[in-house]
Amino acid sequence: MKTCHRVYFYTLLLCLIGLWMPGSSFAEETKKESDIPSHVLDISKENTFPNSTEDQEIIEPSKLTKELMEEVDMPIENPELIKVLNESSIKPSPVAIGYRGMVYLGRWPINYQSAESNVNWEYQLINKNEMNNVDGEDVQKMSYYQQEEKEIQGALTSKISDPEQIKTMMLLKASENTKLPLSYKTVIGHNTKLPNSYNIPVQKHGILDAYAPAVNEKGQVTFGEVYIELKGSKKTIQVKNVTKQGIGAWIPVQDHLSFSFKVN
Repeated sequence: MKTCHRVYFYTLLLCLIGLWMPGSSFAEETKKESDIPSHVLDISKENTFPNSTEDQEIIEPSKLTKELMEEVDMPIENPELIKVLNESSIKPSPVAIGYRGMVYLGRWPINYQSAESNVNWEYQLINKNEMNNVDGEDVQKMSYYQQEEKEIQGALTSKISDPEQIKTMMLLKASENTKLPLSYKTVIGHNTKLPNSYNIPVQKHGILDAYAPAVNEKGQVTFGEVYIELKGSKKTIQVKNVTKQGIGAWIPVQDHLSFSFKVN
């Protein structure tokens, strides 16, 4: 009889473990999805300025370009360089025995390696709402109301060659790392408002500040001189005189605001 009780107990324990494990996994997924603080709100539906989503065109390497890139000892990630390689029409003659040649494509940013992607949820103050209830007799409510249109601009933090190409690579990597909607320019329109309300007690003065968040992206860019080398009927990519340079950028989070409410 005791043996039956033990079997029943262990069976029940295993069932409970089976039920608990998926719940733990779900909790971890929920935690990942809720990395945005509770005081940061998505205003994409309420924003009176229709920001265009900065979807970066993903340049897929052609079959030949992919084969050539696989033979290079460093990743080639610059979309503009991949586009040029895709459009290259240099084809060695199949009967060009002993032929050798080098075609110089220029000096390019080859790739960007991210070191860190940190979000500053209070990157730029863009609005301040105030309400005075010092002489009031009842609790007052205040809500966010955008008093004037604000444009938030991102930028690289230092000078570097081919800045637009590097900004594109950094934006792609920061978006991948943070899973946030990023853009180098976002606008908060005049008259944008939210229904959320904040209580201001009697004999108090309330202040509601709204901030535009942004990602501080930091990493390293690899530069190199790119050649197409021709050997008989074979074509390969050569990258020479490789250098590296550290770079940072501020990239605004699109259609999101961080709120700070205080009374005094």
